[in-house]
Amino acid sequence: MKSFNTNFYMTRFFSYLAYAFCRFLSFLPLWVLYIFSDFVFFIIYRVIAYRKKVVNQNLRNSFPEKSSEEIRKIRKEFYHHFCDLFIETIKLWSISQEEILKRCVCKNPDFYLPYKDQGKSIIAITGHYGNWEWLSSLAIHVVGEFLPIYKPLHNQVFDKMYIQIRERLGAKTLAKNDTLRTMIRHKNQGHFTITAFIGDQTPNRGNLHYWTNFLNQDTPILQGAERIAKKLDQVVVYTKMTKIKRGYYEYEFIPITDKPKETEENEITELHTRMLEDIINENPSYWLWTHKRWKHKRNS
Repeated sequence: MKSFNTNFYMTRFFSYLAYAFCRFLSFLPLWVLYIFSDFVFFIIYRVIAYRKKVVNQNLRNSFPEKSSEEIRKIRKEFYHHFCDLFIETIKLWSISQEEILKRCVCKNPDFYLPYKDQGKSIIAITGHYGNWEWLSSLAIHVVGEFLPIYKPLHNQVFDKMYIQIRERLGAKTLAKNDTLRTMIRHKNQGHFTITAFIGDQTPNRGNLHYWTNFLNQDTPILQGAERIAKKLDQVVVYTKMTKIKRGYYEYEFIPITDKPKETEENEITELHTRMLEDIINENPSYWLWTHKRWKHKRNS
């Protein structure tokens, strides 16, 4: 007879409770959600100080030339944005196409058409900057498949929730471990795809192969997007997102190469890393500073 796993069922219960609460929040207007965001900001910034040591260390190491007051200002603006990011992501669950297209504007939505006409699919690289979740609205513009890659969550309830949120506007989420197999299948079937890679993920210890200077620090960079682009001969672009004001973003696609096989080793990886670095330096407050991006050291 199987034993009753109290912890398992309690976790499931509270997961479904959180699922229902987030679903409820998604139907509230954004102006109400931003009031809620301000309250959450007070809790995680003033009371809990969520990952404040990580954020402080990341900022000081990235901007050694900045004063303590400048670092404090960036940190506070980041936490405001971080809280907004949570409620804006939840809002994707119910936001209308009309509203998302007004709040998240693509400056060159037809960028893909010349490549599609050539029969070449696209790899779009971005980082944890601005509101990368709202980039799922690109699916509204694209005639073809928009495939954002994601890492499945251990909690099945939250995993289901995020898939529903990300796919609601037409994107088709692609689990990280299925990436290459799925992209090859689409290529063999003649499907046009835009596959979205997050280029600033931290590699696991088995993938610490390429290091570069990023934000004044020795940093390991994932090479997966470049390797797949060369293997499948796909166009590579960078997705640059800009936050205009609270709740409003613009993004555009900047060409990196349409001939990946002709590039030098690590050239694509280096180019998209430099693009992200430039964007962060323009306005540091909107990058994900809570991320333990530098947890690995070379030769460790």
